[in-house]
Amino acid sequence: MNNKLFDDKILMITGGTGSFGNVVLNRFLKTNIGEIRIFSRDEKKQDDMRHHFQVTMPEVADKIKFYIGDVRDLESCRNAIRGVDLIFHAAALKQVPSCEFFPMEAVKTNVVGTDNVLTAAIEEGVESVICLSTDKAAYPINAMGMSKAIEEKVAIAKSRNSGKTKICCTRYGNVMCSRGSVIPLWIDQIKSGNPITVTEPYMTRFIMSLEEAVDLVIFAFENGENGDLLIRKAPACTIQTQAEAVCKLFGGTKEDIKVIGIRHGEKMYETLLTSEECLKAVDMGDFYRVPSDNRSLNYDKYFSDGNSDTKKITSFNSNNTRRLNLEETIQEIAKLDYIQERLLED
Repeated sequence: MNNKLFDDKILMITGGTGSFGNVVLNRFLKTNIGEIRIFSRDEKKQDDMRHHFQVTMPEVADKIKFYIGDVRDLESCRNAIRGVDLIFHAAALKQVPSCEFFPMEAVKTNVVGTDNVLTAAIEEGVESVICLSTDKAAYPINAMGMSKAIEEKVAIAKSRNSGKTKICCTRYGNVMCSRGSVIPLWIDQIKSGNPITVTEPYMTRFIMSLEEAVDLVIFAFENGENGDLLIRKAPACTIQTQAEAVCKLFGGTKEDIKVIGIRHGEKMYETLLTSEECLKAVDMGDFYRVPSDNRSLNYDKYFSDGNSDTKKITSFNSNNTRRLNLEETIQEIAKLDYIQERLLED
């Protein structure tokens, strides 16, 4: 991370009271950033965050400014974005089952909310906006993934006429120990002596830490071009392996694992890049960059000038990426700060 790029800048994080926002604050408050704005609708979480950083980082806590508002409301976005240089757009409805039951709520936050943030950012002349998306947006089968796929399309469409504002999307898989994720649930189940519930043991999922999620967003800011989609190459493991790893760390047993079946809208494996995106993806080492399709709507020329590049290529998904075994999964989970804190409880 090139810290000087952020010197004296004003960064806004939408949905900033979540797990991602907390990690960003821990990272950026150690730089010479000028101000970090937390934009969200939950005053209790904002107050909790304010007190937490006043205790843990008192010398820089005054750089954090809290803005009550909702991405669903364009005017509140405009009020918060005035004077902002950079935006990490993390506000979203993320839980697959709740979006299945209330799909229009997912549309209001993930689609309309993104359009509002980008509209206000372009009006204000913000330098860069990085929109956080999900592997569920690739070949989506659930309302959450579908709404995030449209969010990506909104961002790419906006980038075509965004003036000096650079707009990029990042797409990543499951973030371990983020709020509402499964590992904290399993730990609570083990500590309470209850069965460890898994949906489908052979289901595969990408795994990534919150720190790696922040690395991806910073990489997009530093290296992405307007309209880009960027992903981090991530390993995966089965849900069974992940559950067994948590058991090993916290004293549960393999026999305590109980299969409860796939939930509403879940997939057996996740995709970070579709086969169509792989055709034009640029390999950047630990990352892939997918440039936006900036062709015009004039399709007449394609009757004579077709695309001859029809090489067969597979998607990049949690079934064909590097698969972690049990010991490797334990190592990945054990290095997380959240896990170390929970282990110290005993």
